[in-house]
Order: sequence, then structure tokens, then C-alpha cells
Amino acid sequence: MLLSESSPQKQIDCKKENSMNDKIMIHGAREHNLKNIDLEIPRDKLIVFTGLSGSGKSSLAFDTIYADGQRRYMESLSSYARQFLGQMDKPDVDYIEGLSPAVSIDQKSTSNNPRSTVGTVTEIYDYLRLFFARVGVPHCPKCGREIARQSIDQVVDKVKLLPLRSRILIVAPVIRAKKGEHVKLLEQIRKDGYVRVKIDGTVYDINDVPKLDKKLKHSIDVVIDRLVIKEGIDSRLTDSLETAFALGDGLAKVDILPNRDAAEENIPAEKKAANGGIIVEDGVEELLFSQNFACHECGISIEEMSPRMFSFNSPFGACPDCTGLGYQEKIDPLLVVPDDSLSLNKGAIAAMGWNSANGIASMYLKALAEEYGFSPDTPWRELPEEIRKVILYGTGGKKIHVEYERDYGGGFFETAFEGVIPTLERRYHETQSDSMKEAYEAFMSKITCPTCGGKRLKPEVLAVTIGNKSIADVCGMSITDVLAFIDGLVLSESEKIIASRIYKELKARLRFLVNVGLEYLTLSRSASGLSGGEAQRIKLASELSKRSTGRTVYILDEPTTGLHFADVHKLTEILRRLTEEGNTVIVIEHNLDVIKTADYIIDIGPEGGDRGGTVVAYGTPEEVAKNSRSYTGKYLDAILKKNKDEIKRKKSPKYMQKMTTNF
Repeated sequence: MLLSESSPQKQIDCKKENSMNDKIMIHGAREHNLKNIDLEIPRDKLIVFTGLSGSGKSSLAFDTIYADGQRRYMESLSSYARQFLGQMDKPDVDYIEGLSPAVSIDQKSTSNNPRSTVGTVTEIYDYLRLFFARVGVPHCPKCGREIARQSIDQVVDKVKLLPLRSRILIVAPVIRAKKGEHVKLLEQIRKDGYVRVKIDGTVYDINDVPKLDKKLKHSIDVVIDRLVIKEGIDSRLTDSLETAFALGDGLAKVDILPNRDAAEENIPAEKKAANGGIIVEDGVEELLFSQNFACHECGISIEEMSPRMFSFNSPFGACPDCTGLGYQEKIDPLLVVPDDSLSLNKGAIAAMGWNSANGIASMYLKALAEEYGFSPDTPWRELPEEIRKVILYGTGGKKIHVEYERDYGGGFFETAFEGVIPTLERRYHETQSDSMKEAYEAFMSKITCPTCGGKRLKPEVLAVTIGNKSIADVCGMSITDVLAFIDGLVLSESEKIIASRIYKELKARLRFLVNVGLEYLTLSRSASGLSGGEAQRIKLASELSKRSTGRTVYILDEPTTGLHFADVHKLTEILRRLTEEGNTVIVIEHNLDVIKTADYIIDIGPEGGDRGGTVVAYGTPEEVAKNSRSYTGKYLDAILKKNKDEIKRKKSPKYMQKMTTNF
């Protein structure tokens, strides 16, 4: 039978549905030590789960409510998507009703990735990259001058300074380190009449380009012209460079090829590749010219500024020597020689193979002793500094006389000594064995990258400034100082127009971090080094920065951990804001300042472990305070009474008269 919208049955069903939407109903929760809990949790409220340690708070919040929400989400995906995500077990609960998408904000580290920082996990660094790309002022990393765009005449003059009869390729970079087969681009290059391309360092005839691996990154340059530096090439050189700049979006490259005995106008194959291409990478000096930015005094050009240029996770911005990590792992001399009271013969060198009385290493050490006139029985600390350097870092190409003995007789050979540390580093990079790598890593330490000084970026990127600060300088400030720096920037009218939205978003996200009590952190702080409480509040700030759609269940694990009591009030205001936007906030908490402000409290216990797992009390703070079975209620009752007494005192005529008199 069909029911009309006005029918009594329809009205009853609507009321039932609305009632379910206002509550999360849990039936038969038995995860871990939970004892078949039945519970109704009001929605769109600030809910506090409290109780003794081990009572079952996390089992109910994370292992039951959040786990079931995640499982339902996974089941809503297509079968194709689920095959990559795996199967999620259903928590030990009969059923849960009224559960909407849930977000877990626990105290686990935000990331163990060494490349993750406070700036990257909060996405503030993404906005900073965009900010610097839009309004940053580039400077020469060598002389510090503000760099400007290069004219075609300046580029021609620079190329003509090359030695006469230098052989060059003028190329236009069209693809830089991008994955794909690039079939359409190559076809368009052919249609445009170009006959050669350089792909990943190899020059091909446009009709003989092999199929590119779509899973790998490729760089493609169009060969515009091949020239020999001589008198009378100005016109041809100018035309070729103009073509290269036009095709390369303001960038052009000049490859200076190694000298060869060749006809003046004919550049022969440098090295034949197996697929028929010509390898020109070896021995080639590359000059990059830009119609965008260049220092004419130092001859340095940089590409048009873009956000990727400021990313230490991208090859376009990362320091080449540390690949954007800010540090290098190197063999540490102090670990190689941990006890300098020992001699070489007594095992001063702790690295494998070097502390043996027999073997190849001992032959080299004996030869060094003969060549440089020292005794292997002398304690390491008493050896001259120059001798220790030779042992650790090699003879610098100087050959030494090495004698050896075999069962069938002896002999000798002369060779340069590589050095203990270079040998260990070479073997570390050459070995394919994980166990051997671990063995070598025992002698390694992290050192600040000498090239970038730990700032992770290329020198030319660090030379781009806003308000005399590089992006690394800004990230090294505390959140409070970054906010003050941004507020104090004096931008031109055009810069304000360009960066207005970025500027607004930056300030908003920084203020979220301040609001959760993290104003002391720096954006460059490694995410793996955050405490549990800091990591959780980072996640909370990130969630707050998103546009809320409401109806989300947020679950937090003791967010007040590590917070000064003065910041607890700020945190509760933020949690309140989430509930006002139509979200449900469930907080596992022991802090009474948070508990007393909750809309609803669920006290789990009465003890921990096997003696826990039941709901001891539930309701408003006032209702829980009246429950004699609740440990939390006893303390809550005292603090609520104290607050009431304080309110009464402030409302008394005597107090009001005193305040009026003082005023």
C-alpha cells in the first residue's frame, strides 16, 4: 500500500528517520575489553570519552566507531578500487546506526618521510611556493645582483665569445623531466619541419626516434641548428637563437661539443647509440639562456619562476648534492676509527676487512707504512695528521709499491691507494645486498649539506627573495614571526592584485596553527620529529583549513597533550567551531577544563583492562557529576561547584560595589 505524504505512517517514519539522524546508535560493541556496550551518542555536539587508562576509550572511539566508518567507506567504492586497498575487517559490534564519514586525528606522527615538514603537511609551503613564484625578486647566487631578462643581442654576444672553431648545437628545450611517450609532441615537431631532436642526451633523426617508456621521465630538446664558431655567423646565429627562444618558451640552450677533427660545417657522430642515435651528453658543456632572467656579469641564467622551482621534492628546485633532504649521509671518520689509542695492527680501523692481519687491506696498509715511513704498531692518535689523511682518503693518484704472497709464490704491483673512506663509500653505492648496505651504514653519519647549508634548495632558488628573505629563511622562522613578516610586507599595487588570494590563504592557515597552540614551531621542522600532541594538532589545523561540509565525525585522542593551560581554552573554542558547522566531535580526554565544557560525557570504566569496558556514566557534565559510580564525576562535581561559587561571588552586591569603587 502506498502512503501519502500526509499519512500518519509517513509522519511516524519521518520522525524515526530524523531521530536516527540526530544520534549515533551503537549496539553490542565488544572490541578488545568492551563488554557488549549499547550506547546512543548525540550528533553535532562536543562529546568527551573519559575514564582511567586502559578502560576502553580508544577501543570504542577508534577501533569501533572510526573503524566501522572506514569499512563502510571502503565498501562504497567500486570493486576495482577495493582491490588496491585491501579488505577491512568489521569491528566486533552488532551494528552502528547514524554514522557519517569519520576523520581520525590521533597522536601518531603525521609522517615518517624525511622530506615531510610542518610546512608541507599543512600545505602552507605550497602557498609559499606560489607566493614566491608570483612576487619573488630573483638575484644572482654569485654576486647578489638583481637579475634581469636577457636580450637576443646579449645572448649572441655571449655565444660569440666562445673559442673559434668551437662546435655547437642550438637547441630548444620543450620537455623537461616529464613522464610519457610524448607521441603527439614528436609528431608536431616533425610536421613543423625540424629534422633532429635530443632525447635524454641522445640526438635522433626525427623519423628514427624510438618509442619512449611512458613510465619514465624524459627531457626533449629540438635541435634548431648546428654551427661552428667563426667570423660572419651573426645573422644565422641570431635567427637560430630567436627560433629556439620562441619554441622553448623563452629558454634556449647551446651545447658546446668536444673538439673533433672535422670539416668546418659538418659535425660528425659523437658516439653511436645502440638504437642508432648520437650520444652527445659525454663531454658536452651546456649553456642555458633565458629571455626571462639572467645575470649578465656572471653569465648565470635561470628559468621562468614557477612553483616547482621552489620545491625541494622536485629536481627543478632541490639541491643537487643532497636531493632536497638538507643533509648527506657520509662515512664518519670517528666511526671508522672509534678508538684512537689502538694501532693499525691492533684494529684501529673498525670497518670490515680493514682490521685483519691478513688479506688485501693489510697489504695496502703495509705498503703505505713503507712508502710514508711509519709503523703500523704506532697508536692512531700518535700518527701525523698527514699520514692519517692518506690512510683515510688515499694517496691522491700517487702509486705505491704493494707486495703480496701466495701459496704458489709472491709478487708485487704498483697502484694508487683509494683510501679507506672512499672505498667504503664506493662499495656502499655498488652493492646490491641490503645486509651489506646496513653494514656500511653503521659507519655513516648525517651531515648538513655543505652546498645548501641544510636549506634543501638550489643556490639560484635561495637567491629569490621577498622582503629580503628567501623561502628557506621564512620557513626557518616561528609561525608567529612568519605571520608578522607577512603582515609587514610592503607590496606594490600590481603585486597585491597578483598575490591577494595567496596572501589571504597563507595568513588563514598560519592562524589555524596559532589557534591550536603551535605558534612556536617552524615551517621547516621535520614532521617525523613532532611529539604526539603536536602531530595531532597539526592534523587538526589542517582539517580546520578545509572547507567544512558538515556532518563529519571527528575523533581526537587527548588533543591537550603538551598544551599550556592558557591554550586549552583556544582549543575548546576550535572544537566548538567544528560542532557549530554541523560536525560531531568525539574527544578522548582527561583534562577537566575540556570535560566540563563538553555537551555530553561518556565515562568508561570503572577500572582499566579486564575490569573496564563498561559505560559507568553518561550525560551532560552536570548529570555525570551527580553519578556516585563515576570517578570523573567526583572531580567534575568539585570543579562545577567551584565555578558556581565563583559566579555567585561575582554577582554579589559586595563584589559589584568593590569593582565599581576600583573602577
